[in-house]
Amino acid sequence: MRNTLLSGKKILVGVTGSIAIYKALEVIRLLVKAGGDVKVVMSEDAKRFITPLTFETISQNKVLHVETESWSEELSHIHIGKWADLFMIVPASVNTINKLSCGIADNLLTQTAIAFTKPILLAPSANTHMMLNPITQESLTRLQSFGYFLVSPESKLLACNDEGIGALASVEEIFYAAARILLKEPFWENRNVIVTGGGTREKIDDVRCLGNFSSGKQALALATVAYLKGANVTLITSGEAPEFKAIDTLRVTDSQELRTSLEAQMRLGKNADKIPYLFMTAAISDYVPEHVYSGKLKKETLGESYHLALKRNVDILSALDKKGWNVIGFKAETDEESALQNAQTMLEKKGLNGVCLNILKEHNRFGSNQNEVYFIGLDAMVHLPLRSKFEIAEQIMGLAQSL
Repeated sequence: MRNTLLSGKKILVGVTGSIAIYKALEVIRLLVKAGGDVKVVMSEDAKRFITPLTFETISQNKVLHVETESWSEELSHIHIGKWADLFMIVPASVNTINKLSCGIADNLLTQTAIAFTKPILLAPSANTHMMLNPITQESLTRLQSFGYFLVSPESKLLACNDEGIGALASVEEIFYAAARILLKEPFWENRNVIVTGGGTREKIDDVRCLGNFSSGKQALALATVAYLKGANVTLITSGEAPEFKAIDTLRVTDSQELRTSLEAQMRLGKNADKIPYLFMTAAISDYVPEHVYSGKLKKETLGESYHLALKRNVDILSALDKKGWNVIGFKAETDEESALQNAQTMLEKKGLNGVCLNILKEHNRFGSNQNEVYFIGLDAMVHLPLRSKFEIAEQIMGLAQSL
């Protein structure tokens, strides 16, 4: 993630009286780290847990609460609502949830919410019995029908020693949900996107495998950017996975598992109103062992030398039914002289809409956090100079939109 991701975005964070309030500090830290301008409004109950000074220190803005409200200084529930692009209530107590569903505005925080005309995100936190109470559940359903966004609580051991649903969602889950609301784009919103990533590991015996050094970092960056732009994302990977749950992630090991999962997801994606996209970032083994052995092959039995018989693997990208999909392939090369021609051949031979060529060097080797890519389409080629893999993913998504 780049530190200007939320630059220019104004975010209001409302905090209510909950033991989970300390996590709101970390959410604000992430928002500020991403370049967001953050202000805080506190309920009086929230001040029993953490002082306003702490939130002022983290947000670098004056906190709105009963004692600081000033109409002459434009620090009020009306002015602050006009200022913000997004209102997040983290944590949202059961008391606040049920009040809002009935339109009750009897404190500064609920007044701010009722007067707010832009998106509101709720991150509930409460005791399990309070959260599962039919009244609370009906309130959450009503608020969602009114257009409120919800980051569902988690099930775990709570501060009260009850175990069950009610724990505040992870700070990463809340942060990315907020960023998605602020960054979504009409082109990508509700569009199905599949990203494959990581290197396949082809089984030799029950201990060893044939693999490669692909980390899956570029695929993870692409999946994250697509999610932030509003897409319905499925990540099929053997490599790195998201730190939040909103991206549907399928873990695979070998090329056969990847192919099975991919074909199933592509069949589901065809029913979409918008043309779906496939980013085939996975590094799939060109060859697989001819024989797979049970148990562990012993060096004492194999002798001083051992020859592993391999057979050519199925070319999954060529074999896929790509009709109705925009498909971008990825190609890693080490020979600069032949790389562009090989990528062009891949584009034409495999019936793709685009190819991302990665010429491996020291600065963008497998597992690095940076990349340099040539985006090759049917009509033009664009060079994407060395950047973080997240920034490269943003550029790839922008170019893919024009296919």
